[in-house]
Amino acid sequence: MKSFLDSFFKLKENNTNVKTEVMAGITTFMTMAYILIVNPSILSVTGMDFNALITATAIAAAIGTFFMAIFANYPFALAPGMGLNAYFAYVVVLQMGYSWEIALTAIFVEGIIFILLSFFNVREALFNAIPSTLKKAVGVGIGLFITFIGLQNAGVIVGNQATLVGLGSLKSITAILTLVGVIITVVMIVKKVRGAILWGILITYLLGLISQFAGIYVVNPDIGMYSLIPSGIISAPPSLEPIFFKFDFAQMLSLDFVIVIFTFLFVDLFDTLGTLIGVSTKAGFLTKEGKLPKIKQALLADAVATTAGAVLGTSTTTTYVESASGVADGGRTGLTAFTTGVLFILALVFSPVISVIPAFATAPALIVVGLFMMEHVVDIDFNDYTEALPAFLTILMMPLAYSISDGLAFGGISYVLVKLLSGKRKDIHPVMYIIALMFIVYFIF
Repeated sequence: MKSFLDSFFKLKENNTNVKTEVMAGITTFMTMAYILIVNPSILSVTGMDFNALITATAIAAAIGTFFMAIFANYPFALAPGMGLNAYFAYVVVLQMGYSWEIALTAIFVEGIIFILLSFFNVREALFNAIPSTLKKAVGVGIGLFITFIGLQNAGVIVGNQATLVGLGSLKSITAILTLVGVIITVVMIVKKVRGAILWGILITYLLGLISQFAGIYVVNPDIGMYSLIPSGIISAPPSLEPIFFKFDFAQMLSLDFVIVIFTFLFVDLFDTLGTLIGVSTKAGFLTKEGKLPKIKQALLADAVATTAGAVLGTSTTTTYVESASGVADGGRTGLTAFTTGVLFILALVFSPVISVIPAFATAPALIVVGLFMMEHVVDIDFNDYTEALPAFLTILMMPLAYSISDGLAFGGISYVLVKLLSGKRKDIHPVMYIIALMFIVYFIF
């Protein structure tokens, strides 16, 4: 079996082995398993069946991740995207008044368009047109973004009316456990412990479990303090029937429907490109020219995942930034992604165990991965302000706007404008003019 996996996923060529890849796949899954509960919680406000959404989320994630593993051989995992699911539920359905069936139809159409764009290399051309400086900045920006998410999950950073965000209570047990987990994880990395990030998650969870038994961690669902003790081991997966293949093409030709499709298309396009750039930079996959080998296969896997997800009954399925945690743990091939996909399937059966892994246990992994992704900031030429300003805005806006695509938008627009007005027109790839225009149109509408 090992020889087959080695041959199929080209492990030796990528200087890795089965154990490292499997451990990395588990790490990726642990950092993104929250989507199994969060996605159904968001989409169910539209009237969709919560339990069916759990199954749809897991299967859509598995399908997309398997496609990425087998056809692109990259350690990137996919699942229904955060942000896009909120737009689906709160804007398209609750605000604009469309039924969730029509919203799913928009996702399905978006997926078909993405498949066509991938076949005709349009998405690949957009990826290759983005300048090297912005690609480095995207990686750094994503690092700050996922660190911010980790700190929020732990309660270290909280919402604040006066300043939007502020420091939470460092006396809270979740904040303490997360910060302890960060130290433990980094020490294990320094000691070169294999799977240090995964061990950091498990040790932090174990410390939380001990704290609950000791009465330090007090269960209170009203403030998000859920029990860390599994209610069981296995359970039967819920049926997909209430949401499977529930399309409604009645509004397809309306202007609002076209705008909805464009928004899904645009945000997913640049979220995916940003994630691929950031995680690929960290993994060392990009060539000297800033290109990603087998990007067509990677983008096609993403497009197929979106289409399959819509059929199953969930919002846009996209490449996950948490894939960086598996890459940081040594994952370099599709075996990492394949392992993550298998775990999403198993999660349907072992959901009672998976669902008790708390956000504060995975937060140290996100924070440490954010640290790793900062390394490319030194490769940005801050002495050339036509390079520095776009990179700076990209890095800054990702965590502040809570969006990879918005950060890339600020960087892309400023890059074209500053280069153009400074007389450095030759530095601008012709496709960048189109990208900048798309960003401007997106912001206007």
